[in-house]
Amino acid sequence: MDSSSWKAYGKIDPELEAMVPNMPNSTLGDYPDVPSLRQGVMDQVMEGIKAGIFSIPDLGGIRKEEIHIPARDGYSIRALHYRSEGGETGPVVVLFHGGGWVFGMPEMFEKHVVWLCKELGFVVVAVEYRKAPEDIFPTAANDAVDAVNWVGQNAAKLGAEPFKGFIVGGSSAGANLTAVATHEAADAKLSPPITGVWLQVPCLVHSDAVPEQYKAHYNSYEEFKDAMVLDRKAMNLIYTDNYKPDPKSLLFNTLLRSGHKSQPPTYFQVCGMDPLRDEGLIYEYALRKDGVPTKLDIYPGIPHSGLDFMPFLSQSKKGVDDLKSGFQWLLSKK
Repeated sequence: MDSSSWKAYGKIDPELEAMVPNMPNSTLGDYPDVPSLRQGVMDQVMEGIKAGIFSIPDLGGIRKEEIHIPARDGYSIRALHYRSEGGETGPVVVLFHGGGWVFGMPEMFEKHVVWLCKELGFVVVAVEYRKAPEDIFPTAANDAVDAVNWVGQNAAKLGAEPFKGFIVGGSSAGANLTAVATHEAADAKLSPPITGVWLQVPCLVHSDAVPEQYKAHYNSYEEFKDAMVLDRKAMNLIYTDNYKPDPKSLLFNTLLRSGHKSQPPTYFQVCGMDPLRDEGLIYEYALRKDGVPTKLDIYPGIPHSGLDFMPFLSQSKKGVDDLKSGFQWLLSKK
């Protein structure tokens, strides 16, 4: 693996750099606890909507329904089911939102649901897994596994045809849950099988348990300890202090798995100014090495989740177009 060029991805995007003096100098780590973080993020989103930075998606022509998925411990996992109002069947995608396992909601994907349903004909299931600190590791991971299994078993009831495509995807913490769920599904020989995976700014390894063969390539975690959006304080608050994962558990640390040959084609979106950058690039390499088809888009100089938090950037707009192409690529590989 040649990681010599990866550091260059961390040079701040010129467009973002020009805007920095007029942007609030804050990160997720500036909040003292999870309740404050949740409220702070919600307040910022509402301010962004008022300022026209974030828009409310138009779901006209799409049927939206709240459903509940049974978990292994009897809990009822809330999820949102979207499909065309015309009732057409199509491929299915299961989505896990970001938020560091402590905040977030499935509605966060609705800007993507519009084109997934209308342009690509998907049936979408966006899952609201349980969050910390109320429910610590491995609850969210188990919820993700149970949700994927349930969708596979109940695809017909959802109006989906998984043999046309059965994709699982997510962003940040949701990408972590995606990688866990798709490996568990492969190990269990889930039928119908998952045909594609989408991983956006994924968390795939615990910093205390990086496999020896990858340590020389794992540099962004330290390089961006003071990064925009997701700094070391935020990571400590989010998963060290609240989600409390076992660093060596395969229900968190995907890079500890002995192999990945069972994984379906995987599409990556990696941000260059992200402490999680290198684990995404390492995993993409590990999949390719094991013969798994991959597609990778990198956004130099963009911080963690900047594609969503900073939609005004040119690279963020490109990221949406790339995502559409990425899903089309995944469908072509089923």
